[in-house]
Amino acid sequence: MMLAIKEAASDMSPYVRKTAAHAIPKLYSLDSDQKDQLIEVIEKLLADKTTLVAGSVVMAFEEVCPERIDLIHKNYRKLCNLLIDVEEWGQVVIISMLTRYARTQFLSPTQNESLLEENPEKAFYGSEEDEAKGPGSEAAASTALPARKPYVMDPDHRLLLRNTKPLLQSRSAAVVMAVAQLYFHLAPKAEVGVIAKALVRLLRSHSEVQYVVLQNVATMSIKRRGMFEPYLKSFYIRSTDPTQIKILKLEVLTNLANETNIPTVLREFQTYIRSMDKDFVAATIQAIGRCATNIGRVRDTCLNGLVQLLSNRDELVVAESVVVIKKLLQMQPAQHGEIIKHLAKLTDNIQVPMARASILWLIGEYCEHVPRIAPDVLRKMAKSFTAEEDIVKLQVINLAAKLYLTNSKQTKLLTQYVLSLAKYDQNYDIRDRARFTRQLIVPSEQGGALSRHAKKLFLAPKPAPVLESSFKDRDHFQLGSLSHLLNAKATGYQELPDWPEEAPDPSVRNVEVPEWTKCSNREKRKEKEKPFYSDSEGESGPTESADSDPESESESDSKSSSESGSGESSSESDNKGQDEDEEKGRSSESEHSEEEGKKRKMKKRKKVPEGQEGGSSSDEGSDSSSSSSESEMTSETEEEQVEPASWRKKTPPSSKSAPAAKEISLLDLEDFTPPSVQPVSPPTVVSTSLAADLEGLTLTDSPLVPSLLSPVLGVGRQELLHRVAGEGLAVDYTFSRQPFSGDPHMVAVHIHFSNSSDTPIKGLHVGTPKLPAGISIQEFPEIESLAPGESATAVMGINFCDSTQAANFQLCTQTRQFYVSIQPPVGELMAPVFMSENEFKKEQGKLTGMNEITEKLTLPDTCRSDHVVVQKVTATANLGRVPCGTSDEYRFAGRTLTSGSLVLLTLDAQPTGAAQLTVNSEKMVIGTMLVKDVVQALTQ
Repeated sequence: MMLAIKEAASDMSPYVRKTAAHAIPKLYSLDSDQKDQLIEVIEKLLADKTTLVAGSVVMAFEEVCPERIDLIHKNYRKLCNLLIDVEEWGQVVIISMLTRYARTQFLSPTQNESLLEENPEKAFYGSEEDEAKGPGSEAAASTALPARKPYVMDPDHRLLLRNTKPLLQSRSAAVVMAVAQLYFHLAPKAEVGVIAKALVRLLRSHSEVQYVVLQNVATMSIKRRGMFEPYLKSFYIRSTDPTQIKILKLEVLTNLANETNIPTVLREFQTYIRSMDKDFVAATIQAIGRCATNIGRVRDTCLNGLVQLLSNRDELVVAESVVVIKKLLQMQPAQHGEIIKHLAKLTDNIQVPMARASILWLIGEYCEHVPRIAPDVLRKMAKSFTAEEDIVKLQVINLAAKLYLTNSKQTKLLTQYVLSLAKYDQNYDIRDRARFTRQLIVPSEQGGALSRHAKKLFLAPKPAPVLESSFKDRDHFQLGSLSHLLNAKATGYQELPDWPEEAPDPSVRNVEVPEWTKCSNREKRKEKEKPFYSDSEGESGPTESADSDPESESESDSKSSSESGSGESSSESDNKGQDEDEEKGRSSESEHSEEEGKKRKMKKRKKVPEGQEGGSSSDEGSDSSSSSSESEMTSETEEEQVEPASWRKKTPPSSKSAPAAKEISLLDLEDFTPPSVQPVSPPTVVSTSLAADLEGLTLTDSPLVPSLLSPVLGVGRQELLHRVAGEGLAVDYTFSRQPFSGDPHMVAVHIHFSNSSDTPIKGLHVGTPKLPAGISIQEFPEIESLAPGESATAVMGINFCDSTQAANFQLCTQTRQFYVSIQPPVGELMAPVFMSENEFKKEQGKLTGMNEITEKLTLPDTCRSDHVVVQKVTATANLGRVPCGTSDEYRFAGRTLTSGSLVLLTLDAQPTGAAQLTVNSEKMVIGTMLVKDVVQALTQ
């Protein structure tokens, strides 16, 4: 299972990588011992730049290793920028994770505001007393109040807030809720208000969505009341709302009530009391009581309204009113004796236990205000004591004890009777309470110490109850979470971290820019631009350090070569690209170039091996020559590039005593002396093909055999547009195996145009491409005109993203548009890599299991020689041969152009013709396709 996940995590398809991310938490739940290996896969997937993968891998991170916050540092900014394009489910997960991340990495944006709230007495403008104080007082003040640096928001903190704000317009309620909780927990107070409108919009959604949103709004409105005040009417209750929605809206209205809008809110409450929903009416009465508690000037108004409800025909309304009145009367008991008398008369009618218990508690607590009514109420309660509920019986015992202490003459016998009934009650709480009360208030012969303090115990002044919202203490849970909804910590809930006192190092989120991007400065290249054969070349100095690796040298040289030709006119470039005008271009060169060309021709006739003459036709040579026509090199230099790389010889590095202005010539390549200790730096401008051919020549002391390098061009010409379909325009293409100068991740494709019509074709260019995800192209420069009978060649780059999907685009002229398609063989998606035999075996040992594909085959008689095998393999795939100690084994190595994944090919051939082909690659799909193509090439 682990191997499958690792393979899927490296797949070229983002959907497969997304599925691999989904499998990670499932495997972790089955075997938690695999955590370390799964973290490695998560770290790899976190670096994925595909929006399809981002949400899934963050979900896996949250379930497997949420404590590994260090994995997020390098990917923080990427996640912020990708957030707007991620799927809705992924947006919720990423926002929740980034909320907790920000609480650990940034300072609180409200720290200065909290400091001002702690010291509100300090005036905004300094007073005369402050001016009169001396420097000593200033020092004392500085020691009394800790000095804080002015708050400056971290740019990464601002990036998160800025990129999540547009998501408040999302169609998904979950995304809007996630952004709202992020702003509530992370944003400055001045910016939190933007979430109110989005949350109010969600109140028009389904009841389930309303319930969750109102739960969070109720919590927010306690601390940020002003945020929702402009939307007060949005929380008015509709008759069609479910009961739970009505109660939550009541909660929000109560939280938003203040001295300004309380008349409007109370009028709404009066309407709600007439509702047929009894639970809703009871909640409304509770809300009225809270408004009376919080706003002193409407307390009497609310109390009078509640007293009027005591005459309501519904017993539940009366009972709830009694409970609320009891709490309000505790604030001003002396002023409301008449209300207590009115409540005492209700004991005969009200049957709700809580209401009867509340009335009895009020009469007992304030019995001195109703000295005549209280004993009579006790008499009635003693009659029905055995039939009352337990909560009422306990309050009857309390009433009897309080009256015994204040009016023992009238209530002594009643108290003893009630205590005797309670002594034999079925409930043990009531029996214990009766036994305790008797010993406390009735003096015995021994005279207990507590009996002397009975009055202080029973009649002590009690603080008035504070009516608070049930959502007051929920803000310590992360908003929008299940724990916040339940007001209890759910399984798997992760606490919201506290803000740090000191800001952590922000540099951990910096991502290093690849060094190769620094070489793309076009102006610096133009300053050092020189022809290939230049007498002053040695004076210009090398552009790369002596210890540069071959790959970086080749890349730099190819860029320099391509950019040096940017100043040439288009007509000159076109003439160089035409196969028919090669002789014409040769005649226009200087005398020096002609002499050099003659020398090379003589050398070529001497050095070409018999077996290699057929390997490169004149057509392929001219194609290769035209492919490098973008540089400033002459057509003689192009002819030098026509020579196959296998004919090159190893050049000895120049010694320190060599003159700086020594002329560089390909004639020097004949010297096979061993290399000296100190390598030489490449010149400022080197031909693209020369850099590619010389790449890796210093890996071994022995000269390379002709079969170590791949051909310059891949498969032969393929038709892109037939001359009939193109109305006289015929287009072919060839895959060049030289690095593309514009982007090393692209495949260089030579496009050959031929005009077989009678009229010139003008404005040849690439139109709007229709490309699959991940594939990109770099267009060739527009060909202004192509005369009848003439041909032209252009080079374009295509990044196939390590896939064999076709690149579809439009080939346009001034009058027509042609839809064309280029589909690459899998062998053209890679570049050769040169390594030693030991390095090959070491890398091959890492790519085993699912990364290894093996196929057995039988080689025909015509394909058993060393030369033929190497030629067919390198013609099928752009791989470099690795030196091997045995004659019956062939090894080749390369890397995919886009991802740089290693591709290793081994062919073990027996004298009988039986052979075994093995391909090792991280890209299992590419390996499978490569095995199929190579087997087909070898068996034909």
